[in-house]
Amino acid sequence: MLSVRRLSVGRGATRRGLFGLFAAAALLVGTFVSPAPAAAEEKLKVAAVFETPIEEPWVNQIHVALEKAKTEHGIDYAYSESVKSADFERVMREYAEKGYKLITGDAFGAERIARKVAKDYPDVAFVFGSGIGPAEPNFGVFDNWIHEPAYLSGLIAGKMTKTNVVGAVAAMPIPEVNRLVNAFCAGAKEANPAVKCKFSFIGSFFDPPKAKEAALAQIESGVDVIYAERFGVIEAAVEKKVLAISNMSDQSSLGPDTVITGPVWDMGPTIAQAVKLVKAGVFTAQDFGGFSTMAKGGSYLAPYHKFDTLLPAEVKDLVAKKTAEIMDGTYRVDVDESIPKSE
Repeated sequence: MLSVRRLSVGRGATRRGLFGLFAAAALLVGTFVSPAPAAAEEKLKVAAVFETPIEEPWVNQIHVALEKAKTEHGIDYAYSESVKSADFERVMREYAEKGYKLITGDAFGAERIARKVAKDYPDVAFVFGSGIGPAEPNFGVFDNWIHEPAYLSGLIAGKMTKTNVVGAVAAMPIPEVNRLVNAFCAGAKEANPAVKCKFSFIGSFFDPPKAKEAALAQIESGVDVIYAERFGVIEAAVEKKVLAISNMSDQSSLGPDTVITGPVWDMGPTIAQAVKLVKAGVFTAQDFGGFSTMAKGGSYLAPYHKFDTLLPAEVKDLVAKKTAEIMDGTYRVDVDESIPKSE
């Protein structure tokens, strides 16, 4: 068994059984035996290894997509969460030894470990979150390329701020985080050239209390629309009654009077493509990042919910116009992965 904090293996799954050996009808001489029905197709076994709890938004979106794939694509799904770097290799190897043919997760901190394990199992497909490229023959990568809806969120923030100061509280200044907060700030400045942006990094992918503390400090400094790139920020925005932009998933329920909208990452297209390739026996090491773009259905702007009647028509029209341009390829959101500086 895998000894991690939590393991869920193939919930609802059943092992292939024999549906019947023969259906026979024998009459005197010339016994007739009908052919045995074909055995049900064996489900593709897919595992995920996560460094953080599945409550963490980045990981949760991968988990949600894999849960949906159980019914949509007929996979047998297992996962391990909160796996420390010291255990990452062991957990990955145990899944591979148990016959899992597609192993995914959120490598990053365990990047070298994941790549090392993949080399030892060339017949298993590995698809992990990564800021660098794939590795032949079997290590694919993906990332949350949701800078486009982050930019759209910035347009809204720029129009809705009254102090002309917007902020973002994020994990750490690494490329995949930088491009989101930079796109948010760029959108805000495009909508309102008077806007100034503030940035805070908590040095962790999951530390809600620290994120809340950083958000409270920004709000005290004048921020009145804040991008909750990490969990904990919306709680501060609710307490201080300022507007917030969520991240990764639709988090309106955390603050219906506070959360306007936010980038949503849908890992469904990425998972569907990887499963399709593995099932067909044609999986190759590749970068699946493109499946997270808006045009591929991998990201979008969360519904406005209550704010559908509160946002000015000009704001919604601006966002709708830019969304259409992004979708048809006539507008490209800049990818700026430089470390942002507070103004």
